[in-house]
Order: sequence, then structure tokens, then C-alpha cells
Amino acid sequence: MSESRREILGYFFNIISLVGMILATVATGLIIVLLSVELITGVESPYLGVLVYFIFPAMLILGLLLVPIGAFRIRQRHRLAKPDIIPPYPDLDLNDRRKRRLFVFFILGTVVFVVIISIAALKGYHFTESADFCGKLCHTVMTPEYTAWSKSPHARVRCVDCHIGPGAKWYVKAKISGLKQIYAVLAHTYAAPIETPVANLRPARDICERCHWPEKFYSGRQRVFYHYAPDAKNTPREINMLINIGGTPKTPTAAGIHWHIGSEVYYIARDNKRLDIPYVAVKDKNGRITEYNDEHEPLSKEAIAKGQKRLMDCIDCHNRPSHIYRSPGREMDENFVSGHIDPTLPFIKKMAVELLAKPYKTKEEGRAAIASGIEEFYAKNHPKTAGEKAAAIRQAIESVQDIYNRNFFPNMKVSWNTYPDHIGHFYTPGCFRCHGGKHKSADGKVISKDCNICHIVLGQKQENIRPGTKVKGFIHPTDIGDSMIALNCSECHSAGGEDVPGGGGKGK
Repeated sequence: MSESRREILGYFFNIISLVGMILATVATGLIIVLLSVELITGVESPYLGVLVYFIFPAMLILGLLLVPIGAFRIRQRHRLAKPDIIPPYPDLDLNDRRKRRLFVFFILGTVVFVVIISIAALKGYHFTESADFCGKLCHTVMTPEYTAWSKSPHARVRCVDCHIGPGAKWYVKAKISGLKQIYAVLAHTYAAPIETPVANLRPARDICERCHWPEKFYSGRQRVFYHYAPDAKNTPREINMLINIGGTPKTPTAAGIHWHIGSEVYYIARDNKRLDIPYVAVKDKNGRITEYNDEHEPLSKEAIAKGQKRLMDCIDCHNRPSHIYRSPGREMDENFVSGHIDPTLPFIKKMAVELLAKPYKTKEEGRAAIASGIEEFYAKNHPKTAGEKAAAIRQAIESVQDIYNRNFFPNMKVSWNTYPDHIGHFYTPGCFRCHGGKHKSADGKVISKDCNICHIVLGQKQENIRPGTKVKGFIHPTDIGDSMIALNCSECHSAGGEDVPGGGGKGK
């Protein structure tokens, strides 16, 4: 080896440059190997993705930066010792064969580096857009939301399609916010449960209306609601209802629920959950504004002037379009209809709802309590059923445990009713936040509480209605007198997700 070559290579034989070479080589090898494994097997993991698309590329870049840094330090040290011999800048003479080879090697190495980093950056970008990245990486924190999303009607819609949408502006905002969230997870400073509604969320009209066009809304939708009483027979009930969905102001079917989207409606909420809405303002097509204030607890003019007026959009009603948690009673009804639970098992709904409503410290404790509770109930109170329908009881236990897994997360302090769902009015105030019959304008107009504005009962089947009877409105399963009008449904139903026989207790 010539003296000149030995001198040049000597710049790189130092601890900093050697560490950089090792880091760069190891990182490159791991990126290539793991990318190959992922492409061949098709197996993806959020934790593996973090390593391949973030940690290892960062190692590679750090390693490549350390190599010239170490060489520069050695060269500076030599220059201080021999200032007259070593020039201020390296001499690049392409007529020198040895230097020309080193230059070509540097160019090829740079190309390989750029290719590897580009692939990692592109794959990393797509990885950060995936549901696995959003839901599985921060496993403990996001498990409730990821589980609810995966069972929702939007399960095939990526998180970023709703939480970010198109465009670089909101992508950058989301990633900056994401850095804060990563810090909160690492430092264990996140809130349990996660607080909602999400602050600074992109307007729903930029997101929802990319798929759900207001111009395409239709006038009504017929739906049958199936309910089962929490009694020995799990007595079935049925409500056949026409939902007045409504359209845009340009259509003859404008009256209905989606009238709110075709109009400008503003409101002020007293609380962060937007459950208490004392003030509503409606702007008509002529620009005239009608203000409605809570008769019992009105906002003062000063409070209205200072209050944050929110323009009503999809999220004000559809606030849980993907992260949906269902009540124990509703889940049991759906399991009866789908055939996953045998409705001939006496008191199975009552037992399941009571067991699901109890607090448990861990998932394992909850699952075990459900299994032992149902088994002991039938062994003690219905031994004949326990013997004859052992398989049905076992299947019921598994189904109730699945209900628990989908709707209860003790480590994040999340249960089915942690997050109010504003669609409907059964378990939360929902529609009655404004349509409670208590918001009145200065000229005496009242925001109506008439049920037929949003839905019309076409038929109803239950014990207190004779078969074939034509009903004109909803009939409560038990006689609660004027309470059905005076009270909101959620005032009785919100506590446990089901009703109790004989009156206005928790539920259906």
C-alpha cells in the first residue's frame, strides 16, 4: 500500500468513523433482510415497521454522518501539526487513478444509500398511514379505539382518511400532533380514558362528504328494531320504524334529520362533551338568524357574545361513526337475532347484563367472572337446563365474553358508556340536547320534541299490544304515565344499558 493511500485511509481508522461504519453496515443489512422477509412472507407488524422504516434508517444516516465527522477530526488534528504540508481542503484530482476509483466508489455508495433511504421513506410514509400504525403501535392506549373501529361499519376505512384527509397541510399538522402523542405514551402522561371530542379536528365536511354526498341523501329508511325483555322468557319485542333521513334544501324531501346539514345551525355548549347545549341559532336562506335559548337555564347576552359558536356538522350527531361501543342490552339483543345466543335460556339476558355491568380490574377477571357467574346461576337455579343445554350455555358464555372484550377495557378505564354517542336519544341525551322542547326564541318559537319529525312508528309488537293492532306512536313496554313525555329516554336508560321489569329502570 502506497504512503499516500495509507495516509488517506488513516483518516478513517478512528473510533468515531469505525463506529459509524459498523452502524451503517448493520443498519443496511437489517433493512434489506427485514424488507425481504416482509415481501416474501407478507407478514406485517407495527413494531417491525418502526424498526425497518424509522430506527434502522436513522441508524444508517447516523452511521454515515459519523464516518466523515471522525475523518474530519483526524484531518484537522494533522493540519494543526503540519499546516504547511496538509492543504485546507482535500485535493480531488480525477487524473489520479486511485482518487478516481475512490470518487466512483463514493458516487456508487451514495446512489445505494439514496435508494435504500428512499425505499424506507416511501414505505415508512405508507406505514404511518396504516391502521396498524395508528391502532397497534401504542397498544395499551389505542386498543379500545382500534377494537371499536375494527367492528364498525368503517372498518375498511383507514384512520387517516377520517382523521387527516387529503392534502399536505393537515398531514403535517397530524404528524406534529402525533409527536406529542408519542411523547405522552413514552412518558405515561396520556389521559385514561382518552379525552373526547378531539380538539382541532378537521371539519367533517372536508372528510365525511368525500363519501357521503348530501345531494345523494334519500328521504327515508325503514328499520326494524328487535328487543328482548330481561325476564325468564327473554320476551321478544319489535318496533318497525321509518327514519326520516331527509335531503338537501334543493330536494322535495328536505324535511328530516339531514335538514341540519343543508342549513346553517350554530350552537354554544356549556361542557366539553357537548351534552349541555343551552343556545342554538339558525340562519335561514335569506340570512335572517333566529336564536333559541334554554327556558330554564338561559345564557346571558354577555355569555352568548363571548361563547364559542360551533357550526353544526356531521360530527355533532355522528360523533362515534367508527369508534362505536354498544350497551350490554343492545349487544344481547343482536346476539339473540343473529343466533349466537339461545333466547330460550331462562334469564340469560338479565344475567349477562348484570355481569357485564359490574366493574372488573382486568380483562381476565371480567371474563372469568362472566363464565363462573353464568355457570353457577344455571347450576343453582336451573339444574335441568344446565344439563340439557350445556352446549348452548357454553356458547352463550363465549358470546358474552366477546361482548365484554369489545366494549370494556379496564386498563384504560373505558366501558360502553364512557363516550356519549349523540345518534338517537336512548342512552344519552343525543337529539334532545336541542330537541328537548325547552329551547325558545324571542318570538315564542320552540325547537320541537315531536318524535315524528325524525321517525314514524309503522308497527310495534310486544306483550302489552294486541296482535294486529295499528299503532299511531311509540308505546312503552310498561306503563310509565306522563314520564315518557316529561323525561328523556336517557334519564332512565343510561345507567346500565338495559331495563328492569315493571318500570322506569335502566333500559329498553
